[in-house]
Amino acid sequence: MDRLAGQNAATHGRLHPGAEAFARHMLDVGDGHQIYVEESGNPQGRPVLVLHGGPGGGCSPFMRRFFDPAHYRAILFDQRGCGRSRPQASVHANTTPHLIADIEVIRRTLGLESVLLFGGSWGATLALAYAQAHPKRVTGLILRGVFLGTQGELDWFYGGGAGRFFPDLWTQFRDPIPEAERGDLIAAYHKRLFSADVGRQGRYAQPWLMWENALAGLQSAAISHAPADYARAFARLENHYFMHRCFLDEGQLLRDRHRIEHLPAVIVQGRYDMVCPPLSAWRLADGWKGCDLRMIPASGHALSEPRISAELVRVMDEIAAQDRAKSL
Repeated sequence: MDRLAGQNAATHGRLHPGAEAFARHMLDVGDGHQIYVEESGNPQGRPVLVLHGGPGGGCSPFMRRFFDPAHYRAILFDQRGCGRSRPQASVHANTTPHLIADIEVIRRTLGLESVLLFGGSWGATLALAYAQAHPKRVTGLILRGVFLGTQGELDWFYGGGAGRFFPDLWTQFRDPIPEAERGDLIAAYHKRLFSADVGRQGRYAQPWLMWENALAGLQSAAISHAPADYARAFARLENHYFMHRCFLDEGQLLRDRHRIEHLPAVIVQGRYDMVCPPLSAWRLADGWKGCDLRMIPASGHALSEPRISAELVRVMDEIAAQDRAKSL
């Protein structure tokens, strides 16, 4: 989840100045996929790997601004099938294990022993999955808007739970589907997003994308329409993952939390997040001694929410200060 990663002027300068990428790569990860990777900041700095939301959201220059460019080597990449990765909108060989393997390709290609993970929404899901698969390759986790990939979370968002708060927007999402198919909207949209008619795919991509976008932020304006190519890639990839329960066992990320409990973690969670309600963040943090859960008041889900953005910058600046103190 998490389509919104755009700029928001209400952050009032709390973000770091935008840094241009000093390196860009197109990595062949097999299965016909090439993934876009970029690096910005300090080439000798502490490596932080940014995991975007969706699945299918892609990265943006805005995401570089959470990291002090003098301290961090920020690594952003577009996951399979989205952004500048190719082929666009492809779900062939596109699963959570494939994305975990891609992160390992990035890590080895860039010569990194280990990385700090920074991810929100689906990016938080992928960060947890990668860390649990490769705990020795992770120095810590910074998570935002936690999504654990469970059936209950999908039922909340696509089964009418969130629709109780936004009945008008829910109706716009539900009504393109015939009444007889509304018992499983993920499956109903899948049928249309993966039809042979590309035009039909595009027509159903827009309401899929707009439903999530409309609920993402309390203070960020919803977008009523998105570019057709972006909407199609986002909707197809996200729907593909949700049809397959994110390619995770039910409850897997909580079940395997013990594999990463030695690592430090910070969770920045909007108190009024309607896309990924705070219960998941609470469950993840409960009993994890090294995890600092920060509930952010008057905030929703989007990375661009003012208080969310400010807190994430604060977290990254705190880590940078601790690193500098240790080097003295």
